[in-house]
Amino acid sequence: MRLRVLTLNVLNLEGDPRRQDILNAEIRRLDPDLVSLQEVVVNEEHDQLARLLDGTGLHGTHQAHTLGYAVPWSERYGGTALATRWPHTVVETLDLRLPETGDVHPWGAIGAAVDIPGEGELLFVATTNGASLADERARERHVVKLAELDDRHRRKLPTIIAGDFNARPEASSIRFMRGLQSLDGRTAGYYDTWEIAGDGPGYTWSYDNPSAAWIMDYIIRQPSPRMRIDYVFVATSQTRHLDGECRVRRAQLAFDQPVDGVWPSDHYGVLVDFELSGNIERFERQPLPWSH
Repeated sequence: MRLRVLTLNVLNLEGDPRRQDILNAEIRRLDPDLVSLQEVVVNEEHDQLARLLDGTGLHGTHQAHTLGYAVPWSERYGGTALATRWPHTVVETLDLRLPETGDVHPWGAIGAAVDIPGEGELLFVATTNGASLADERARERHVVKLAELDDRHRRKLPTIIAGDFNARPEASSIRFMRGLQSLDGRTAGYYDTWEIAGDGPGYTWSYDNPSAAWIMDYIIRQPSPRMRIDYVFVATSQTRHLDGECRVRRAQLAFDQPVDGVWPSDHYGVLVDFELSGNIERFERQPLPWSH
């Protein structure tokens, strides 16, 4: 079956108020099955998640719903949320703040088990990793925590992890996710879906977007930066998901054009189409030594 996954940093409630309706209309048009959203404001005064998902038929959960406490600065910068076409069960929520590294951003990660009709259960993880461009140490800690969450809760189908990683493909945190280096004495193995099926550089945070340009000028102070920092990862099935597969068919940018002169966010989204199967036949051959 086709499975469509979307990730987008929605830039909380800043900027033109028309953005919220633009975001909602585009989510409805794209019709994703699994959604990771970052910088979503949910508190007693605002429920941005409900507004973004209105009319989509998606089931949403925000970190504020599951952490059980308010995170400082979340009223302005929001938190992580996920949404699924089918009902989901939250298995764990991580508070990713790391004061010892200087990273106190109010964002977390949510892991949810989703029962895909006719195929089986899948672990979907939505995350927002540390935003300081100079603090890769914090992001290294974050991705190790994500891999450990997967270890604790993985299901039959390959795990999908999506979000704003705030790191370029060559960064150590992303290299860890791709299985190219170890961190803290452990390894991980996920496919970067854009690397498999994306067209072009796939920049998701770009000076070409006026909503991003001003903050880039403030933070980076270099000419016209463009970065790919938002990702959809899918776990390898070679050793951990022998009865299911999730083949990447297409990866493309979303929310990368203005609507009536209004840019939807300061990030572009990543939209990935998978071919999902939970009923594959195993090879009738001698087991490989690493497949036990």
